[in-house]
Parts: sequence; structure tokens; C-alpha cells
Amino acid sequence: MVDVNETTTSPRQGSGSSTVAGGGAAERTPEFRLAMDAYGGLCKDLLHDAFAYRPLPPMRTDGVITRRLPGRIREAAAWTPHAVVCFFAFLAMLFGYTGSLSGIGGGLAFMLSGLFVAVPVIVTLVRPIGAFWLSCAAIVITGLMGYHGSMTPWTPGSVFMHLTVLVVVALRTRPRVALGMWGVTFALGVMVGVVRGRSDAFGTGVQMAIFYGMVLLVISVVHIRKDAERQVSAEKSVTAVERDRRTVLEERTNIARELHDVVAHHMSVVAIQAEAAPYRVENPPPELAQAFATIRENAVSALTELRRVLGVVRAEDYEAPDAPQPTLADLDGLLANVREAGLDVEKVVTGAVRELPQGVELSAYRIIQEALSNTLRHAPGAAARVEIGYVLGGLGLRVINGRPTTEAGPSQGSGHGITGMAERVAMLGGAMTAERTAEGGYEVTVFIPVAPAEPESTVDLAKGTDERA
Repeated sequence: MVDVNETTTSPRQGSGSSTVAGGGAAERTPEFRLAMDAYGGLCKDLLHDAFAYRPLPPMRTDGVITRRLPGRIREAAAWTPHAVVCFFAFLAMLFGYTGSLSGIGGGLAFMLSGLFVAVPVIVTLVRPIGAFWLSCAAIVITGLMGYHGSMTPWTPGSVFMHLTVLVVVALRTRPRVALGMWGVTFALGVMVGVVRGRSDAFGTGVQMAIFYGMVLLVISVVHIRKDAERQVSAEKSVTAVERDRRTVLEERTNIARELHDVVAHHMSVVAIQAEAAPYRVENPPPELAQAFATIRENAVSALTELRRVLGVVRAEDYEAPDAPQPTLADLDGLLANVREAGLDVEKVVTGAVRELPQGVELSAYRIIQEALSNTLRHAPGAAARVEIGYVLGGLGLRVINGRPTTEAGPSQGSGHGITGMAERVAMLGGAMTAERTAEGGYEVTVFIPVAPAEPESTVDLAKGTDERA
């Protein structure tokens, strides 16, 4: 006996198909499933809720021509597509008047022959899929009941009407709908011709199918191209946002690395000085020795935590620099390097030069370095000027370059230097502007607030004096 749940293979079946005993259903191939999915989607597009209300929205008026029109004319221009469709409906009505319906005489036949072909075109403005089926119904009526020549069932009015309906519906829907409408149109033309007993029904249907197919093919290609352009534009926008975000993260990582080196150096100095301080005082009080021991323990603990937290931002191949991080005192060396690279740059310092927090000095140096690098890349042959202003509330920077004298080649940078500078300024609570000048150059202006230094009481450990209240 065979278990009903056991899978058996018939000798007549190939190796690629199997039948479940008791079920009898053959396994469907991927091609068959793909075809059925396409058929199901096509039926859904053409049959499901075909007469749904889908009004044609007004046209956008921000184009090259429409945005220059006066206010009221620009508002009226938004309804241009609707006016065009109504005009084509009027033309279809004129073509429809050339035929008449059998069994109906006089002016009524003249009027109905035009309305039959005008109404579906108007309906495309509000119910596009329903307008297509109305157009098919008009073809059947004019084809079966009308008296006309060898173009059965295609009268001049029905040809123009159906062409207009196909174009409008294809523009308002997806390319798959255009394919379905083309197939229905071909089958409908052949069917009506056969019912009318025309011997050339198939040939006429093929001719009309080729004609309508070429029109729909052009519209579908344009439709697909516009969809691809929109998709590429959207992907470019997403890519630009992701690139900016990645640049910000990279710049923050660089800032964290540099500040790690700066802060770690100072914390190491604090720990060493706190450990050595008690030995520089003759017979230090126990309270003083304990205080310095606590300072050293806190400094070592803070240094350990700092390395643990900020150490994760270092790349595997990152090596801490042997020399201290640069400051504004090292700016002359930077200017000498860019002059050797061909950039004519001058430095102007205003205000009383004073020592600033090392984080401010480092960020100011990096901002000037990036601004001069941008000048070398994007403004070859232009002169640059670096202005440093020491003011009471902080530090002002201004890097400006003139118009490039030669055409810039392809940039070798990431193109996000401005983003990196802005991140450094934001970290310090400052303000920054970067814009083109009226002369065709570029200007970067930065202000970094710096709190005034508070006076500190000192203890002269070298002389062993204990200044205590």
C-alpha cells in the first residue's frame, strides 16, 4: 500500500514535474506563474472598478514658459490639458457626423452619430478606464448598425475617437494598461467584422492593430522614460542625502580622533604633575598629599574612560600622530605649503593675539586648511586671503579667493568640505557662512565664541609655600 501523502512521479512526466498522490495538481513553472500574474494584473487594471472617479489634475505651472505668464493667465493655463481633450472631442463629433445609424432616420441619426463618438473622449477626463469601455461600446454600435464602406467596423469618427481615448488613457495609466487596450481593440475589430460578414475583417483588424500599436508603443516608451527619470531623480536625491550623512559622520569621526589626542595629552600631563607635586614640597601635609593622589586617580580614570569611549572611532589602520595636533601657531607652515602648490595667499591678523583653547585652535586650523584646499581644487590661478580676528568674545576667520583664471579640472576631493567645516563650527557653537562673491570668487566666514579666561589662584610648589585660608 502507498501512503496518500507520499509523492510519486508518473512515468509520462518529465523530471521537472511531480504529482502529489491524492492531489493531482501539477507543479506550475515560473513562466506560467509569471504569465498568470501579468494576466491577473491586467484584468485588475481594466475590469476592477473600471468606472472609478479619477479626475485629471490641473497641469503644473512652474515650467519654463508657464511660470513667466501673468497671474490669471497662469491659473488658466493649468487647465490646458482639459481644453485640449474637449477640443479633440469636438473634432471626433465632427467626424462622427459623416455616418448615420440604420433604423433611425433624419436629424436624430445625425445627432446621435456625433454624440456616440464625442462622449467617450469627454469621459477620459474623469473616468479613464471607463471611457475606454465606452469607446469599445461605441465601436460595436457604429460597426454593427451603421452603413459605411470597406473600413468595417471603423468609421472615420470611431477611428479618431478610439485613437484619442487610447492616447489619453495611456498617458494617464501605466504601460501595461496600454497593452491590454491594444489587445481588446484588435479582438473587438475582428469580432465585429466577422459578425458583419466581412471577408476582410481579419485584415482590417490587423491594419488597425498595427496603427494603434505604433501610437501606443510611442506613448509607452515616453511613459517608461519619464518613470525612469523620476526614479533616477529620486535615487539621486536619496544618494545625496546619504552621502551628506556619511560625510557628516566621517567628519565627526575625524574631530573625535583629533580631540581624543588633544584631551588625552592634557589628561596625561595632569596625572603626571599630580603625581610629582607632593615630592616638590618639603614635608607636605597628609591632606595635600591625599588631594594630589585623588587628582591623579581621577585623571587616570578619566583618561582610561576617554580612550575606551573615543577609541572606538579609530579605524583599524589609524595611527595617532607623533607630533601634537596643529594650532594657529603652525599656520605659517600651512601657508608656505599652499604657496609652493601655486596658490598666492596672504595672511592678515587683527586684534591681540592670545592663546585659545586647543580645540578651538585645532578647528580653526582645519577650517582654514580645508578652505585653502577648496581654492586650489576649484579656483586654479586665483589669489586667496586669510583673515584672523581676535575679538573679545571669540575668534573670527575669513578665507576669500578671487575668480579662477583657468578652468578647473576634475575635482579629486569628496566635494563635501563645506559640510566638514560646518560640523566643526557647530561643535563649538559658532556660526559660518559660505557663499560666492559678487566678483565670482568664494568666501568662507566663521565666528567661534570663546569664553574669557578666568583668573586662577596659583600655588608655588617649587618654593614650598602653602597659600591656604
